Amino acid sequence: MAPKPFLTIAQQIQRLEDRGMSFQDKDLASHFLQNISYYRLKGYWWDLQADFQNHTFQEGVSFEDVIDKYNFDRQLRLIILDAIERIEIALRTKMIYFMWEDHGPFWYRESQYFRRDNWFRSSLDKLEKEFSWSTEIFVVDHKNRFPNEHPEAMKILEVASMGTLSKIYKNIKTQLPAKSKIANSMDLNLHTELESWLEAIVYVRNIAAHHSRLWSRDLVKRPIHELRNPRSTWLSMPLQEVQQKRIFLSLTCMLYLCNRVTPGHQIKTKIKSLFATYPDIPIYKIGFLEGWEEQEIWV
Repeated sequence: MAPKPFLTIAQQIQRLEDRGMSFQDKDLASHFLQNISYYRLKGYWWDLQADFQNHTFQEGVSFEDVIDKYNFDRQLRLIILDAIERIEIALRTKMIYFMWEDHGPFWYRESQYFRRDNWFRSSLDKLEKEFSWSTEIFVVDHKNRFPNEHPEAMKILEVASMGTLSKIYKNIKTQLPAKSKIANSMDLNLHTELESWLEAIVYVRNIAAHHSRLWSRDLVKRPIHELRNPRSTWLSMPLQEVQQKRIFLSLTCMLYLCNRVTPGHQIKTKIKSLFATYPDIPIYKIGFLEGWEEQEIWV
């Protein structure tokens, strides 16, 4: 395959115009293309093509439509990161509390509490690296005062990434009551449900944190959606395939957890406000099919 030829900004605009995209303001389009790359925006015009082989557009497609989708997606990611922050802080707090209560301040270093030794070793290595990199005041204080002593769980888990926390939680032995306590405290009856949700949320977090596209994206990690006796309001309708593979399901899981860990949050309000701000954006592309707003969790 021959490499793509270099195109100036003007040539990029001309190529899009030749393929049927209209422009209300080419100077503004030039500004956007100087600051948002052609291939980043391509993800937002991909489904607007009439001919995917020749990359010609459907009738009526404008560059401004593409920018609206881009801005919609950007604001959606910010709302999602807000929700994930709340969940991540609650998760680390509960893991520290319940495991410390039952197994002491250094439980994270004890292989007897974990299912797989190779996962345990890998997570411990990651924890120690993240702690060594941290410049948090309490971390620096520990390093200065106790240079040869391991930090307690409440210190080292406080600077762990959500991915590391998720892996540690999954590896905790299922027979430990603390594992169920953590899930129950987040309104889930089964630790397997929380494990599934955390994996999916970490996956979404990595997409959002790298400013990548959630719009019309099929997500590799899908959270369990058929809950066994949910403790709070959950979805009552069977989900269609597109709702499971797009952001709708993962976002609903985040909403469920936020309802428990931060009552009074504005996640749902922000989502609805975003949809109202962009009324022409087809939200079914992210899994919000007809009737979603009638589900009690979204009311």
